[in-house]
Amino acid sequence: MVIERFNDSVVEKIGNYVYRLIDPRNGETFYVGRGMGNRLFSHIRDDLGDGSDVDDDKLRRIRDIRMSGFEVAHVVHRHGLSVNEAKEVEAALIDAYTGLTNVLRGEHSGDRGVMHAAQINQAYNAPTAVFEHRALLISVNVSAFDNPLYEAVRYAWRLSEQRAKQTEVVLAVEKGVIRGAFIPEVWKEATAKNFPGRPDCPGRLGFFGHEAPSDIKDLYVGRQVPRRYRFGSMNPIRYTW
Repeated sequence: MVIERFNDSVVEKIGNYVYRLIDPRNGETFYVGRGMGNRLFSHIRDDLGDGSDVDDDKLRRIRDIRMSGFEVAHVVHRHGLSVNEAKEVEAALIDAYTGLTNVLRGEHSGDRGVMHAAQINQAYNAPTAVFEHRALLISVNVSAFDNPLYEAVRYAWRLSEQRAKQTEVVLAVEKGVIRGAFIPEVWKEATAKNFPGRPDCPGRLGFFGHEAPSDIKDLYVGRQVPRRYRFGSMNPIRYTW
């Protein structure tokens, strides 16, 4: 039986829930979301009405499925949740599935997301950084380490140009631990013209620079980010000044 919406009685009872959207053509999970009421079905019908970008990868996938004559499949993983519980379940599922179209990572994934035991041990045993410079903290994800850390951290971020130019050191952070320190020499708009081989990212910045000298790296690399600078799911950027 095809269900196109929850009735009012169900909506009153299910509370917050977490769901996956699945491509029926290959069984691939392409999106993890959370919501209340009939958000799931609005998502499937592509009528969220929330200002979603028409070029969004998720929406393109939904439309492609429907144009192929199929309907988006789904699974509701948990329901009857509080908002915070839903955020945690959503974050865990985002970490568990690769290749998702989710633009944002899950709540606290930068600090408490998927980690090896050795990473957890290092994160909680590492000394806490004390900032002696105007440091720009940028959270990079695990897959970024397939490329040099400098390439992962220098492009492309939604930053205040004024504050970017005040930055003395850029610190690459992964799972709450500082992995690298770089000195930005010049900031430029994140375009393919300014950064050959990179995609255009309007409204974002990137930098050219070099690895920080050893005395600066010794201050920061391998140290925990203080709790007040930890990252949420919405913004991978923190300024220390």
